Amino acid sequence: MIERLNQTHVPAFGFKIIGKLAAADIEQMCTAIDEAVRSHQKPIGLLLDFTQAHGAAWTARWEEMRFLQRHTDRIARLAIVSDDDWQEIAQMVLVAAAVLQGETLYFTSSELHHAWHWVKLFKREEQMPVRVMYPGTGLFRDYTPEYMGV
Repeated sequence: MIERLNQTHVPAFGFKIIGKLAAADIEQMCTAIDEAVRSHQKPIGLLLDFTQAHGAAWTARWEEMRFLQRHTDRIARLAIVSDDDWQEIAQMVLVAAAVLQGETLYFTSSELHHAWHWVKLFKREEQMPVRVMYPGTGLFRDYTPEYMGV
């Protein structure tokens, strides 16, 4: 199940994932964000709270990838909130973040206020912990084909 967080308002959206994530949950979240993206001209921020999540169905992951691919130029920053090991969470969301190409940071539940501040204002507070999961540079930004001219 996905619950829309009360602090949500354009240009920042927050959702809490509770239990095992299903494809229908992703569709519900996508509908809310699609509406906002259409009405807001600038890129938005997205906060996903995984503190009560217990995995995801493969169909949910597929829907998530399709959604992020559609909005790769409209979501500029992604805050992941969890109390699990951040490197473990990074492995789970790395592919989605790379498709999105938005900067992705990790926060613990005790740092939720920092996550909201960053997602809403795209500013890092001086005392804010910074755990970069994905720098938002794009998958092929510095890629040079190895076999050119062969």
